[in-house]
Amino acid sequence: MLYYLFISLVENFSFLNVFKYLTVRTGLAMFTSMVIVFIIGGPFIRFFTSKKIHEPIRNDGPKEHVIKKIGTPTMGGVLILLGLFLSSLLWCDLANPLIWFISFITFSFGLIGAFDDIKKIRTNSSAGISLKIKIVFQIIATLFGIFILYLFGDFNEINNLYFPFFKNLIINLGWFFVPFYLFVIVGSSNAVNLTDGLDGLATVPVILVAGCFAFISYVAGNVVFSDYLHIPYIDGAGEVTVFCGAIIGACLGFLWFNAPPAKIFMGDTGSLALGGSLGAVGIITKHEIVLAITGGLFVFEAISVIVQVVSFKLTGKRIFKMAPVHHHFEKKGWPESTVVIRFWIISIILAMIGLATLKLR
Repeated sequence: MLYYLFISLVENFSFLNVFKYLTVRTGLAMFTSMVIVFIIGGPFIRFFTSKKIHEPIRNDGPKEHVIKKIGTPTMGGVLILLGLFLSSLLWCDLANPLIWFISFITFSFGLIGAFDDIKKIRTNSSAGISLKIKIVFQIIATLFGIFILYLFGDFNEINNLYFPFFKNLIINLGWFFVPFYLFVIVGSSNAVNLTDGLDGLATVPVILVAGCFAFISYVAGNVVFSDYLHIPYIDGAGEVTVFCGAIIGACLGFLWFNAPPAKIFMGDTGSLALGGSLGAVGIITKHEIVLAITGGLFVFEAISVIVQVVSFKLTGKRIFKMAPVHHHFEKKGWPESTVVIRFWIISIILAMIGLATLKLR
């Protein structure tokens, strides 16, 4: 909204031209979303604490969790989404269909997560909505998002899959792009959700991946830069940079309250929404494989759960002491802060590797 206001006044106040620059609006989106979360975070936590809106802790988890984390309010993702969407409304070009797509995916997945959190709170159980029902709704939401992208996006690269490290290795997926996009968005959403099990564990990797894709969106939306880096030029993708900036700011603001020991948990409201948004950004920029690299920690967490389940069903034995894998290391005696910080370090390394793929082609 402020973007349109300032642009409309450019003829009378030429200095307002600065708001046409993506870098300026990305910085403002980041700052705005962070400040919003800072301001409303304290009252939000006090209100949720007074209403006893907290998620039950898994009894089979580390004993420390049952003792230390019980009573901590959840659904902190509402804070993140408020900061994200208010900031995006102010600074994004809302006429850009790519913003519609990513906003729809983020909102719908956040709504699914909210229903899951509410059920956990009401039933005083960590089970929530059944996995099958959750996946069905995620698939439906993603299909609607793909329809928006296909119908309004003028997205010429929609069928193509690009491989990092290679200049001209491109696969035309045909209509197989639909199940592929479903896999990327739903998989990304649930992978972030599985990672969100320790204080601050998912928040920092989300910030890192969003930062990487803020840069990737910027260069993919620029004809000169995309040609120089031998990556596909995506008309309008630069605007996604502003949305990524809003994600970073909202998560930074939330991290203030979520850093160990957490005063509030993200909940499925935040983790499903943020994971879905990262998947959507990966698709928009045609860097789905790079998303798997930069978000490698999320992939590792998801694989650990799959391996654990398959191993137990086939052999009756568990590979890990507990899944997702961050709980395995806790069971081995690592303090929670050690697990979190070491996983952050892994995320930083993976983010650098992901960015390096832009030049190594």
